[in-house]
Amino acid sequence: MKKFLFLVVAAAVLGCHPDLSDEPPGGSTFDKTGYRPIYQSNSEVKNILVGAPIPLKDPGKIYLFEPYLFINERGKGLHIIDNSDPKNPENISFISIPANFDMAVKGNWLYADNASDLVVLDISDPRLPKVVKRISGAIPAMNYPPYANVYFECIDTKKGVVTGWEKVNMETKPACYR
Repeated sequence: MKKFLFLVVAAAVLGCHPDLSDEPPGGSTFDKTGYRPIYQSNSEVKNILVGAPIPLKDPGKIYLFEPYLFINERGKGLHIIDNSDPKNPENISFISIPANFDMAVKGNWLYADNASDLVVLDISDPRLPKVVKRISGAIPAMNYPPYANVYFECIDTKKGVVTGWEKVNMETKPACYR
C-alpha cells in the first residue's frame, strides 16, 4: 500500500510541472509579435546635441519653467517650447538625448536620464542649454521594454546600449517575457 501511495503522489507531483512551452502564468498568449531592442553605440548615446525644433511625435512628461515648456519625446530627448504667448507657443529647439524618458528641473538646472547616466544641463538661458555634468551609471539599466505582459528579445549588451523598443512580427516566441 505504501508503494502504491508513493507512486500516486510521485505521479501527481511529476505530472504538475509546467511545460516550458506554456504561456507565463497570468500572462498573455504569444500573438506572433514582440518587442525588439533598438541599439546605439556608447558614443552615439553620449552625444547630446541642441538643434532645430522637430515635431512632437511621442510626447511624454512636461515640465513648466516659466515661460518655457520642456516636453519629453520618449526615448529621444526634449523639446523646448517658448510659451510666452500661450495662444501661439513657439517650438524653439530640440535637445537630442538618446534613451531619455524622464527629467526634473531645480533652479536653472535640468536633470535628464541618458540611458544609465544622469546629465545636468544649465538652462539659465533656455534658448542655449548647455550640458555641464554627466554622472555615469547613476540610473539602473532597464533591460526590458516599458510595457507589461509582453514578449521581447533578450538584450545583447555586445550590440550596444538599448535606447528604445520597437514592436515587430516574430515567427518564434522569444525567450524573454515581462
